[in-house]
Amino acid sequence: VELDGKVIEIARAHFASVHRGAFDDPRLELRIEDGLAYVRGHAPAAGLRFDLIVLDLTDPVGPAEALYSAAFFADCKALLGESGALCLHLGAPFYHPDRVRGLVGALRGTFRHVVPCFVHIPLYGSLWGLACASDAIDPRRIDEATVDSRLAERGIGELRYYNGATHRAVQALPNYIRTLLAE
Repeated sequence: VELDGKVIEIARAHFASVHRGAFDDPRLELRIEDGLAYVRGHAPAAGLRFDLIVLDLTDPVGPAEALYSAAFFADCKALLGESGALCLHLGAPFYHPDRVRGLVGALRGTFRHVVPCFVHIPLYGSLWGLACASDAIDPRRIDEATVDSRLAERGIGELRYYNGATHRAVQALPNYIRTLLAE
C-alpha cells in the first residue's frame, strides 16, 4: 500500500538497484491508497491476514501521526496471522529520544515481543532505530547460524547488509539506548 503512485513510478525508474525487480514479482499486489484507511477499512472488511507488515512511513507529524499510535499498531496486529510480525522504523534516538521511547512503549503495550534494533544510516548521520514486534516471534532467540541457513534454504542471496552476524549485531544496544528504552 502506497499513498502516492508517483513514488512507485519514480522508484521503478530510478532505484532498480534497490527494488531489484520486486515490482514485477507475481506475488506482489500493489495498492495505491491511504494506508490508514486500508488497515482500518479494506483489509479487515476483506478478511485479509498477513505474515508480515512492514511500515516504511514518513515522519510522525501531521496526518501521519495516526500511523504511529498504539491504536494503529493494534489495528495492524489484528491483521497479522498467528505467527505474524510488524516491523517499522523508530527514528534517530540521538535527535528524537522521546519519539523513539514513545514508539517502543506503544509497541510494548501491544505486542508480547518487541525487539528494537539500531543501524547507522549515513544519510541521517546517526544511528537509526527499527523494531520488530510480534506475539509469537522473538528475533533475539534466532541465532546467527539459523539466520544464515534460512537465507540459504530460501535462495536469498546477494544481500548487501543482512546476514546472521548482523542480525545479532543490530540488537546489541549502546548504553544510552538501553537507558532510553528501559522498561
